[in-house]
Amino acid sequence: MKKTITLSACTATLLLAASLPAYAQQETSTPTAEEIAASLQPVTLDGINYPALAPLGAVPTPPDNPTTPEKVELGKLLFFDGRLGGDTSTPCSACHNPNLGWDFPADLSLGYPGTVHWRNSQTIINSAYYNKFFWAGSSKSLEGQAKSAAKGGVAGNGEDDMMEARLALVPDYVERFNNVFGDNYPKISNAWKAIAAFERTLVQTDTPLDNYLKGDKSALSKQQLRGKSLFEGKAKCIACHNGALASDQKNYNVGVPTNLRWESDPLAQITFRYELYAKGSNEKMYRTTKADPGVYFRGKRKEMKGTFRTPSLRYTKYTAPYMHNGAIATLEEVVDFYNRGGVAADGRSTGFPKTKSSKIKPLGLSDKEKADLLAFLDAFSGERMVMEYPQIPPYQRLFNEEELAEAKK
Repeated sequence: MKKTITLSACTATLLLAASLPAYAQQETSTPTAEEIAASLQPVTLDGINYPALAPLGAVPTPPDNPTTPEKVELGKLLFFDGRLGGDTSTPCSACHNPNLGWDFPADLSLGYPGTVHWRNSQTIINSAYYNKFFWAGSSKSLEGQAKSAAKGGVAGNGEDDMMEARLALVPDYVERFNNVFGDNYPKISNAWKAIAAFERTLVQTDTPLDNYLKGDKSALSKQQLRGKSLFEGKAKCIACHNGALASDQKNYNVGVPTNLRWESDPLAQITFRYELYAKGSNEKMYRTTKADPGVYFRGKRKEMKGTFRTPSLRYTKYTAPYMHNGAIATLEEVVDFYNRGGVAADGRSTGFPKTKSSKIKPLGLSDKEKADLLAFLDAFSGERMVMEYPQIPPYQRLFNEEELAEAKK
């Protein structure tokens, strides 16, 4: 099934929760998601305590970018508008398609025309709960993520002055930016704030797992409950996929091999060498590196090579293929990959074996156990969330018909 989401429903829910007086919130007998999370005991695995899986709570919102319906509506338009980019072909929605998984359906994300991206596109559903963004955690806010994506050389490839000039030629945007931010003309920094506000409405808190944790014990089947026990035990998933987001947001090398298509595609290799150069590789690394160094570029420490931020398991039902480079096609294959100890079906593993996490070991799951685990993974996703594309406001005509006719003489 598909669930069409509208901004009025999203923003009304978010704003109502924020505006309720304390006494009104206290009068209800239903515990909040935060209260439920606080009451859950940690899961102990191999002598280490991990946060229990929990329902998602209120969306974190920065004090310098409060959510309003008008700002969200503006952000929605900008999310689908290619003017925030280089040649107008790559709006946010190009790589985060709402009719798919709010991501890109191929192994590697869409690249700016003339380039090929080098990583898999992640869904933005529930991205509001992350404290760092992109596979290597290179942005610390949704506002920063929007800016980096729109301006990245193999993503949006936009320039601030060009993007601002385009927005200033759209009367609807001039009016909206003035109403929302008080801008005399649309400022590009406020465009990122509007997009971030829109993305903070793209949350899913009614999955079978959320409903189960909130007290509906019929929300999970017997098979899914067996899978939950495996998730928190023998399969060791809880070691990284824990808490309300089902991600500890830490960085690991779990053994993912390079994408074979990426290895043999000349244009992809050009993109990769460009990224190595742009992020400060020495000459030897530039010439010899065959695998994505990941978080290494955030700190330039050897133990960081090949590590990536743990992605959330929420909404993953709709976001195949998987891993930072899309090298694994299905969730079933993901389970097999971990069951083998971070080794692909063809026997390959990470290009940085020295940094492979000690958490990743063969699990010894039977076929029945793998089926139970897969059934539980399905509980992290509710109905597919879709959204109709908005009508993008047009440019103001710079010349009327008479002026154009005069110019042609």
